Amino acid sequence: MRSAPAIRACQRICRCLLSGFGGQVDGRQPEQLSKGTGSFVGPVRSQAELPRNEPREAPESGGEGSEPLVEICRKRRFLSGTKQQLSRDSLLNGCHPGLGPLGIELRKNLAAEWWSSVVVFREQVFPVDALHREPGPSLPVDNGFRLVSAETLREILQDKELSKEQLVAFLENLLNTSGKLRENLLHGALEHYVSYLDLVNKRLPFGLAQIGACFHPVSDTKQTPDGVKRIGEKTEASLVWFTSARTASQWLDFWLRHRLLWWRKFAMSPSNFSSGDCQDEAGRKGNRLYYNFPWGKEPIETLWNLGDHELLHMYPGSVAQVHGRDGRKNVVPSVLSINGDLDRGMLAYLYDSFQLTENSFTRKKDLHRKVLKLHPCLAPIKAALDVGRGPTVELRQVCQGLFNELLENGISVWPGYLETVQSSLEQLYSKYDEMSILFTVLITEATLENGLIQLRSRDTTMKEMMHISKGPQASQEDCIPGLRSADCTNWQHGISKHQLGIQNARTRMIIISTNNNPGSRSCRQNGPQSPPGRRRRQHSLVTAQPAFPMILNCGMFWKGRS
Repeated sequence: MRSAPAIRACQRICRCLLSGFGGQVDGRQPEQLSKGTGSFVGPVRSQAELPRNEPREAPESGGEGSEPLVEICRKRRFLSGTKQQLSRDSLLNGCHPGLGPLGIELRKNLAAEWWSSVVVFREQVFPVDALHREPGPSLPVDNGFRLVSAETLREILQDKELSKEQLVAFLENLLNTSGKLRENLLHGALEHYVSYLDLVNKRLPFGLAQIGACFHPVSDTKQTPDGVKRIGEKTEASLVWFTSARTASQWLDFWLRHRLLWWRKFAMSPSNFSSGDCQDEAGRKGNRLYYNFPWGKEPIETLWNLGDHELLHMYPGSVAQVHGRDGRKNVVPSVLSINGDLDRGMLAYLYDSFQLTENSFTRKKDLHRKVLKLHPCLAPIKAALDVGRGPTVELRQVCQGLFNELLENGISVWPGYLETVQSSLEQLYSKYDEMSILFTVLITEATLENGLIQLRSRDTTMKEMMHISKGPQASQEDCIPGLRSADCTNWQHGISKHQLGIQNARTRMIIISTNNNPGSRSCRQNGPQSPPGRRRRQHSLVTAQPAFPMILNCGMFWKGRS
């Protein structure tokens, strides 16, 4: 049975914290990823012809800050694998063992922001979910990876009665009828073009968006000296935009500017994101967006004007069905392909957010504070709950109640109070800074006695003692003194009240005091008194009905961002 101080403290914290976790990005209210708008990661799909994004060779030296960052990402479970498996080439090419739990959440948040920016707020963009297997036989010139049954291949190779010509014919037939690993998401969008064209009444322009896993060949002469290529994997965010040839160049410029501003919006150093022109072997022009890593620039997104070639190739002999309306004219649309590498983009934001600052916890000048200052929209975990000195059982009860309340409202929380290894506050703060946790809520014995909790900010390292028993009329600024001036668009210079989002909810709590007073109003209304023999006054929560639905200030910023 939970003790009365724990119940009271838990309810007060929830009343004060749950009323307003929220924030803004660029002065706009972020939205939650709508359900049913399409899956983030769909089944793999075969590829259309699109210029490949070949990464250039990087020097062997890691650049300043590379090794400490990779070590922190491995230690705090952003990345999985050993130090040898997490080389720069493996991270860039998608050949590493995979992401840890925090890395998965970070990529999911990045994908949610991309989806909100490209799909949710665009009336002309629709989600598409393409299947993997391409209908019909594969083209002879297609060099994509095939999904071949090892048993079938082994039977063909071990059949000694087959001649050389028969063996080649069997292998060609096997390759042509096998499924393929897609290199991009273009083919799926082109395949669904006609059905979506009817949906928009053949009116141009419109776009099709999808997020999914793609695969590409990786040449590594160090590990495969015989010339066998490895398979690299990446999570691609694709927008295929169909427009008339008359306005294709203007739309390409529009999307180039939009995508560059989007990448810069979440960065500590926006100038590290840049753009440049590019051209493929066929002479088609496009643009690339780069991030300036410590070792040099690497592409994170490509934009191509493919013209009408890919669309006519997908629908040969059926030009009429691909016609769209540009005003009063029926035209074959040009295809703009916009492909972003979310895995490489996540790596860019990790390098962008990594900072070495002076450590105020220790007197040793050679030790620095390592912190990942990820944007609040991208941070995998928003708050950490931990306990200080005091009765362990009661403090954990308070934390558990608050943890459940925050999760019910879509706020990701780290349950630090479950840790069995004792650590100092300095060690806890260093750990949470490396995990990029925005706020640390410390529950102590003072919380049970006078309702005070300690709130620490990751970005400012400022600690606020917040009294959780303030009345419902108290304003947000009164709850968090000193955190009033910053705005979310300037988030790296301070913590805004909108980001923290802590304000009181007007909650009607009816606490029944059962203190062996049969004549009291509470006992007359709610049953018998407490069992005799108890010295301490017992409290029980009869109801906690809110006077009105609790509105999370900018709540969509937090929901779906975990």
